[in-house]
Amino acid sequence: MYDLLIVGGGMVGASLARALDGCGLHIGVIEAALRTAAVQPSYDERVIALSLGSQRILQGMGVWGAMAEASAPIRHIHISDRGHFGFAHLDAADEGVPALGYVTPARVIGQALLAGNDRQGDLDWHCPARLLGLTPGDDRVRVRIDRAGESAELETRLLVAADGGDSTVRQMLGLGTRDWDYAQTAIIANVRSHISPGERAYERFTDTGPLALLPLADGRCALVWTTRHDQVEGILGLEDTAFLAALQERFGYRLGRFLEAGRRSAYPLRLRRLSPAVHGRVVFIGNAAHSIHPVGGQGYNLGLRDVAVLAEGLARAARQGGDAGDPGLLRAYEARRAPDQRRIALITDLLARGFANPLPPLRWARDLGLLALDLAPPAKHRVNRQFMGLLGPLPRLARGLHLGRDCRPDEADARTRPNPSLQEANEQTP
Repeated sequence: MYDLLIVGGGMVGASLARALDGCGLHIGVIEAALRTAAVQPSYDERVIALSLGSQRILQGMGVWGAMAEASAPIRHIHISDRGHFGFAHLDAADEGVPALGYVTPARVIGQALLAGNDRQGDLDWHCPARLLGLTPGDDRVRVRIDRAGESAELETRLLVAADGGDSTVRQMLGLGTRDWDYAQTAIIANVRSHISPGERAYERFTDTGPLALLPLADGRCALVWTTRHDQVEGILGLEDTAFLAALQERFGYRLGRFLEAGRRSAYPLRLRRLSPAVHGRVVFIGNAAHSIHPVGGQGYNLGLRDVAVLAEGLARAARQGGDAGDPGLLRAYEARRAPDQRRIALITDLLARGFANPLPPLRWARDLGLLALDLAPPAKHRVNRQFMGLLGPLPRLARGLHLGRDCRPDEADARTRPNPSLQEANEQTP
């Protein structure tokens, strides 16, 4: 009998398993891919924009030190509306923090998480394995899996679905979601420009969707170019020189000329929400509960906050000898996470749709809004805190503190631990 069975060993599922290291829970992970960062689909060539709050969560898990060197800090963000007068600047110095966030390759995150999981004696991996069925009960959930061609049955006090936007667990339970197709696709690539971005990120809104350039540790930029579905094949089919010219026309010359482009990938975009995220002894986290538009880079950050709050409740229950699937524990989790999930879904949806709308009155309103944000420190402070993941009471991991009794962040993590006064301020932020 497991205390906790996680379906999905990607970034969110592996993060939850790692967060609970040393908490005395018997944990199982069901994952379809082999357990290496080289083949797990979540740990591909994309880069992840980690908020400052997410960096602290990873620090609390004891894995940030393994990814810090490969992570580029974001200390400045330039926001603009292509062809119009609206713009705003966000700066880490205004918040008294070392960085607003960090840009880290997904594969580096995967390697750090899986290396940490390898050392957990209370963790079983079932992989490659495929979920065949599940039967919820009052005191447990029974799960049937196919593992290397053989059927096996498992039981758990709590089943956590971390199996992505097309969640198999959600489909097996017959749960519906609220969906919105943005009719947009994100084109992902790494590019090199004449001028290094340094520690500055760019978010440029265009008539086909936002275009973001994020700094990488090697001086290149990670590009997220949102465009309409009917333009995707044409852009992907361009020779590198023509692709860079098209990018130059969309972005401008703030980084000089674009010189090189890496391999391009495309990801259709949609909004998908499951509410509530708790159903009996089954809880959905990450993209299984909420898939959102990438504007602002909030996807993994939102899932990591799910992890931090759920892990804290489970660790507390373990210390008290309680049931990991206790209805009260899960109700408390839902009450704490639902407002943040709704807020981020609403903000990203408004940004994605509002800035792509060509109507002149709306265009003037959004550009004036950007200027007002740039000139209003209180508003800018709240926006910064929201996107840094530091609004509201912070769970223990988001303060850089481990959940296990005998575990502490590693030495490399300690060098980036927030100072006490800032930490206290974070805990008190409304």
